[in-house]
Amino acid sequence: MGGTKIRATEGELLDQPVEVIVNAWNRNVIPWWLLLPQGVSAAIKRRGGLVPFRELARHGPIPLGGAVHTTAGRLPFRGIIHVAGINLLWFATEHSIRASVRSALELAAQKGYRSIAFPLIGAGTGGVSRQKTLDSIRAEAEVSGFAGEVVIVTYPSQKP
Repeated sequence: MGGTKIRATEGELLDQPVEVIVNAWNRNVIPWWLLLPQGVSAAIKRRGGLVPFRELARHGPIPLGGAVHTTAGRLPFRGIIHVAGINLLWFATEHSIRASVRSALELAAQKGYRSIAFPLIGAGTGGVSRQKTLDSIRAEAEVSGFAGEVVIVTYPSQKP
């Protein structure tokens, strides 16, 4: 397990006591300002402002399963890691979810973060069941070697 502490919790991603959160994003091909915000992205925009998304836009297209770090805007985190968990047809797969988790944890380790919170990547727009998403995130975190805490957050109305 490489020192990784993993726990699942029910609640709001933006209320977790961690250093960095993960935003399940898209491939960054469509300009962010053309998209209707949903889920975590909508909550980030509402509470954290537009700065993280403006920073994200400067990175250009993100490979499927890739990750990009931005500041957290007005949110109380040290940063946000945006992952491309859905393909160009707006679907997620176990592969894209696990690759997103791997990329996010590698980036978090590079930045020196010791705690990270994940939403259920791919369980909303991506069409993957919440249980399969939870299992995929947990499995990838277990083999990651990330030396810190991984929190997997399910929204209160979402049972895995």
